[in-house]
Amino acid sequence: MRILVTNDDGYNAAGIEALVAALRPLGDITVVAPETNCSGASNSLTLRRPLSVRQAPNGFHFINGTPSDCVHIAMTGLLDFRPDLLVSGINNGANMGEDTLYSGTVAAASEGYLFGVPAMAFSLVERDWRHLDTASQVARELVTRFRDHPWQESMLLNVNIPAVPYRQLTGFRATRLGRRHPSEPVIRSTTPYGETVYWIGPVGLALDGGPETDFGAIKDHAVSLTPLRLDLTDHAQTQATARWMAGQ
Repeated sequence: MRILVTNDDGYNAAGIEALVAALRPLGDITVVAPETNCSGASNSLTLRRPLSVRQAPNGFHFINGTPSDCVHIAMTGLLDFRPDLLVSGINNGANMGEDTLYSGTVAAASEGYLFGVPAMAFSLVERDWRHLDTASQVARELVTRFRDHPWQESMLLNVNIPAVPYRQLTGFRATRLGRRHPSEPVIRSTTPYGETVYWIGPVGLALDGGPETDFGAIKDHAVSLTPLRLDLTDHAQTQATARWMAGQ
């Protein structure tokens, strides 16, 4: 099995190193990841400057662009093969609810999915890499399951893993995205030159966090597996839009 690995925390992040170590026994691994941390980059592509591809001493390829850049370049010119699976992560922090719209980790996986490659995005829900070994083991188990039981059709799977010892996990749960309250207010500060600057505030608390959601699974120490789709059409509103345009 040929696996393309990427992330949004940068090619030298602890999460991608642990992920590669966990998956190496399962197939041929190729890493193409951003040069620097690109958290929150979403699905952005770099179109106004050229991008360079370099290779680190450990064999990882890194690009001075976004996570989506990395996968796009890999799929459209860098690689001479088509991956069987794209794996993104392990992210330093959760990607649940509306987070998935901003996440570079999920965006990298979705870029592969757009090319028809099955994709998984892995996130460890607490920062500072606490219990990274748990996330690595979960990733190995899910990729092993994919190898032994491939999906019947391409899928984009968003996986969030509780930051607890592996023995404390309560299992795996198929979930839907929950919802958060609006984000906390921006944080205002002043530069040494007297300029006012703003930092984006922390994410909001869970508003919709029932047991069937990603938030609910994590609360119960279960691994959350949420299949995502990229069709943003609100199909229920198409007729209402047509009536509105007709003046009805």
